[in-house]
Amino acid sequence: MFKKIILGIDGSDHALKAAQVAGDLARVMNSQLVVVTAYDPIPSYLGEPNLQEAISARLNAANKILTIGLEEVGEVPAGIETEAIEGSAAEVILDVAQVRGGDLIVVGSRGLGTLTGLLLGSQSQKIIQHATCPVLVVR
Repeated sequence: MFKKIILGIDGSDHALKAAQVAGDLARVMNSQLVVVTAYDPIPSYLGEPNLQEAISARLNAANKILTIGLEEVGEVPAGIETEAIEGSAAEVILDVAQVRGGDLIVVGSRGLGTLTGLLLGSQSQKIIQHATCPVLVVR
């Protein structure tokens, strides 16, 4: 049913639970899994060499999040791909789902944002509102 699952992660507890669920779904449905994380845009006014250092630091942090997420996912026979992209989490996940032909998006209900008291995170809510495929929000 779902040939390609897009998993958005940010390192939060809800995202790590979503990673476990996405891994289970991918194994049961023999689906490919694309694990995506977003990092904040880097201001261009930093200039060199500060700009390159900031890019490296953000990419390293994003890769650590991907590594932790992949540990939660486990092995997926159909394959796993990863993406670390600059931008808003919701926009990045929606773009990857559209470009990669995602059949399902899996995200945590709340991430690491500053408004952690909300019932549903703003990024999750934005994904639900704008996705052209089904979205599974894991709590």
